[in-house]
Amino acid sequence: MTDTAPALDRHMLEALVCPVTHAALHYDAVRQELVSRPAGLAFPIRSGIPIMLIDEARQIKADD
Repeated sequence: MTDTAPALDRHMLEALVCPVTHAALHYDAVRQELVSRPAGLAFPIRSGIPIMLIDEARQIKADD
């Protein structure tokens, strides 16, 4: 078994938008998150599946 997280499909990333602002998301491979800078939220990716629920998102600071 490897320690690397599964890669996120580029086409899926292009199709997903922030559920709050409808802005594009930025993939953070290190933290395994999809980041919405306008909303200040980071949505987790678990087992290769983006969790796009606002209640599951982490609030981020502008300098993150």
